[in-house]
Amino acid sequence: MRDPLAEPSDLIRSVSRALRVLESVGRAPRGLTVKQIARRCELTVATTYHLVRTLAYEGYVIRREDGTYIVGLEVADRYRELVAAFRGSPAVGETLRRVALETGWSHYLGRFVGGQVAVTAVAEGHRSPYLEDLVPGFDEGAHATALGKALLATLTAEQRHRYLREYGMRPFTSATLGTPEAFEADLAAGERRGMQLELGQFRQGVACAAVLISPDKDMERRTVLACALPASEMMTSARVVRTKLLAAARAIADSLATES
Repeated sequence: MRDPLAEPSDLIRSVSRALRVLESVGRAPRGLTVKQIARRCELTVATTYHLVRTLAYEGYVIRREDGTYIVGLEVADRYRELVAAFRGSPAVGETLRRVALETGWSHYLGRFVGGQVAVTAVAEGHRSPYLEDLVPGFDEGAHATALGKALLATLTAEQRHRYLREYGMRPFTSATLGTPEAFEADLAAGERRGMQLELGQFRQGVACAAVLISPDKDMERRTVLACALPASEMMTSARVVRTKLLAAARAIADSLATES
């Protein structure tokens, strides 16, 4: 959600409108006509037509034979570039893939991006449930994921409360924490445990654990490592998970140090 009060005085309206058009097309996998795009973006048909033609010329939307527009392949290229930038050096990606292969659990890196908790790299493990939402760039549900908890635990209580007020505490499952007080108690338990944990709070039947890899005064340089596995396995193997997760975190910290 854009904050109207934060709108820059030198905002280029045509660029802003083009991005709104692209977002609308992206949310409609079956495609939209120019009139539908205009209605959704609250623009005139003439303005929308010019914007869509420009986006099509640049490859960001594609016109189909029935006259509807869908997202173009240039968007995929930008996403690949985003993933590469988030992941960092090849050594970090290789270490992440190795620990996922050795444990069988999917592993995730996360950090603050623009002040928001975001997944920055993923390595799938064959023993973990597939979580289609947790891809590089995912920036929702910090209160419901172990990755988010591990990052938010590095903030002050006041900063956390402000974060939760701004981004909300959406109930992903019936187990999702719904109040700042419950969240603070959960973080405290994670600190005592030596890793942040969630059991079915983001996805029913799935558990995640996370530890901090690199603390830093600059919040956007703080990195955490998380893994996902069946909740039943976490309940019987939490100590094993923590041991393996900490070992993997040390290996990734070494890779990050080499990158620096």
